[in-house]
Amino acid sequence: MLNSVIVVDDEASIRTAVEQWLSLSGFSVQLFACAEDCLAQLPAHFAGVVISDVRMPGMGGLQLLERLQLDDPDLPVILLTGHGDVPMAVEAMRSGAYDFLEKPFTPQHLLGSLRRALEKRQLVLENRRLHEQADLKSRLETTLLGMSQGLQQLRRQVLDLASLPVNVLLRGETGSGKERVARCLHDFGPRADKPFVALNCAAIPESLFEAELFGHESGAFTGAQGKRIGKLEYANGGTVFLDEIESMPLAQQAKLLRVIQEQKLERLGANQSISVDLRIIAATKPDLLEEARAGRFREDLAYRLNVAELRLAPLRDRREDIPLLFEHFAQSAAARLGRAAPPLSGPQLSQLLCHDWPGNVRELANAAERHALGLGSPNIEVAPAGPSLVEQMEAFEAQCLRAALRQHAGEIKAVMQTLQLPRRTLNEKMQRHGIVREDFVQ
Repeated sequence: MLNSVIVVDDEASIRTAVEQWLSLSGFSVQLFACAEDCLAQLPAHFAGVVISDVRMPGMGGLQLLERLQLDDPDLPVILLTGHGDVPMAVEAMRSGAYDFLEKPFTPQHLLGSLRRALEKRQLVLENRRLHEQADLKSRLETTLLGMSQGLQQLRRQVLDLASLPVNVLLRGETGSGKERVARCLHDFGPRADKPFVALNCAAIPESLFEAELFGHESGAFTGAQGKRIGKLEYANGGTVFLDEIESMPLAQQAKLLRVIQEQKLERLGANQSISVDLRIIAATKPDLLEEARAGRFREDLAYRLNVAELRLAPLRDRREDIPLLFEHFAQSAAARLGRAAPPLSGPQLSQLLCHDWPGNVRELANAAERHALGLGSPNIEVAPAGPSLVEQMEAFEAQCLRAALRQHAGEIKAVMQTLQLPRRTLNEKMQRHGIVREDFVQ
């Protein structure tokens, strides 16, 4: 239950009395002697109720109400009025005030109005939270495309972890979309307006690694002309994505561990520590603990990075996503080229579903772009041990079910009519493919 209350009144005796009543009833109370101070110190997204006197020197309660409503029209404001101010207060309620109390008022009257206002505030904030979650889910569905069970689970995990201040380790094959997932963890969390810095550990020469990560002072080494801010310092307040973390030299692993533990770093050639606030998202193909047992990675760093782990399935394990992803990449490439993407034939779709996709989503995007250019897909070869006919039919059936559910926003009767299936058969097929109707309801 919310219990935060702000009281604004120029009379010290009123403020003291109200604070005592409310504190004894378990409320958290913040007092202001004028409206200007209240506006200056009002917390962002304040989750409580404001109680304000109407008549005060400078800005009055009605002006305060107007200013508060500009930022949050749903913030409950209870006005305290003298006898002659009642008509004014009634007019203020028509303008959005939650309630008014005529002085002198009893503690019971104040507490009753306040509790009702807080209950309303709680409902409004919960409704906002649900809408924001729905909006985030919708945005994420257009960013991490796919309707396979594994991809849906990944999206749920990303939404859960995005808002948490924990380091995340991404496990997946080359081309499986690890950087895109890292970007989503950043963009859908509280650091979204801060820097996102991506670094491929395998692409940096070992001799330059420390300077690249930590920066350097002028003259720190031969050729170090001028001060340079490193990637970690540049990302302060935001997120650092370290791809192919298993390639980081052991000496730099020790220094990265210290940054994570102490939230401080030192530029090369400097004696002074710099405080940094970072979230680390690392990506790897091999198991870091196995790398540690082989002496190639620090075990303590592996545990620090792997507070939470997300596994990205290879494309061959979620074949039902292939048609949707291919269409998306082909349409994007065609729009960029200013032309229409050629339609995908049945044999071409079968070829896509049978291919093993060793390069995963990155390889699929390349094939889709070639298709948009009208060059076909000569680089795609069907793997000798590709999926059987039954597996292809299952993947196609799951794709058809999801397409119909998406088209009709989860309306089962409309899906039954579109697919010409009885309810029981539709339910059995959805259960077999792990498809949940609620995932498609808008």
